[in-house]
Amino acid sequence: MPIVRNVSRALSQLLQSSGCGCGISIVPVRCIGVSPRQVASDASFHSVSFSESDHPRVLITGGLGQLGVGLAKLLRKRFGKNNVILSDIRKPADNVFYSGPFIYADILDYKNLREIVVNNRITWLFHYSALLSAVGEANVPLARAVNITGLHNVLDIAAEHNLRLFVPSTIGAFGPTSPRDPTPDLCIQRPRTIYGVSKVHAELMGEYYHYRYGLDFRCLRYPGIISADSQPGGGTTDYAVQIFHDAIKTGKFQCNLKPDTRLPMMYIDDCLKATLEVMEAPAEALSMRTYNISAMSFTPEELAQEVQKHVPELHVTYNVDKVRQAIADSWPMNFDDRNARRDWGWKHDYDLPELVTTMFSFLGSDSRIAQAN
Repeated sequence: MPIVRNVSRALSQLLQSSGCGCGISIVPVRCIGVSPRQVASDASFHSVSFSESDHPRVLITGGLGQLGVGLAKLLRKRFGKNNVILSDIRKPADNVFYSGPFIYADILDYKNLREIVVNNRITWLFHYSALLSAVGEANVPLARAVNITGLHNVLDIAAEHNLRLFVPSTIGAFGPTSPRDPTPDLCIQRPRTIYGVSKVHAELMGEYYHYRYGLDFRCLRYPGIISADSQPGGGTTDYAVQIFHDAIKTGKFQCNLKPDTRLPMMYIDDCLKATLEVMEAPAEALSMRTYNISAMSFTPEELAQEVQKHVPELHVTYNVDKVRQAIADSWPMNFDDRNARRDWGWKHDYDLPELVTTMFSFLGSDSRIAQAN
């Protein structure tokens, strides 16, 4: 018995002795390289091999944002409620908590995140945890930790456990020196925000891990996403949500961008559909790891004209915010997404008229109910 205890103690010390707190290195499973963080090949995990017919076991990090909740709903319909785990460091609303599995997961806690992946036999990971542009500029050290260090944790765990990993990117990954009309998949990227810089970093690191370690990394650059479920928060593209609320409530809308500022946009249902489609696409169909996706591009003036077809009395004025306008002027005007359409059959469902009709269908119903109450 003393011998057993001594051996156990020695193994425990060995596993905890790494200076980076990430375990010991071993001979890799893949023949082309080793993940920076791996555990002993004879470690006793409750792992199960999955056949092609089995549903994936999904983890969504940063899942309490608009996209995470929507994606969980879509995936649970597709793969079953208990196969999709939503996670975040915030307390979920009751409707989210009771809609399916939810757990606390801090992406900066490597050990905790790895335990979640192992104990729940995760095979797909959607990494939505990030500080967005406005918050990131206000706290660059925190943005660097969450957006970059957190990404490194996820990359290492995904490579170690052979996960299929999705990390979203953004129009903010481009900068003023990028071609704007149209913006191709491959071009100069020199963003001017820590959020944009971290997303370029994510794109490159994911591609590197794919070629170096065989990681099945997949990424989409999202345009501005519009949804009736979200409240505008002062972002550069949020005018395209605010106009609907103001049209219904007051009949007056003041836009903080110039009327001719063209930006790529997408309705949330198209965004979630594209995300699922690229994850389900056969690996051999993908000619690249990061794709542009697009549905429409419009200006505030064009959106206002379409909204006025539903609310003719809407009065629109312009009070340009210099900061937001500078950001918008550095972003793409149109996304070139021909590669996505060719490689895995991407096709959007919503153009501008459908978008406006759908938004009023949701918001108009909510407004009439509120007025009745």
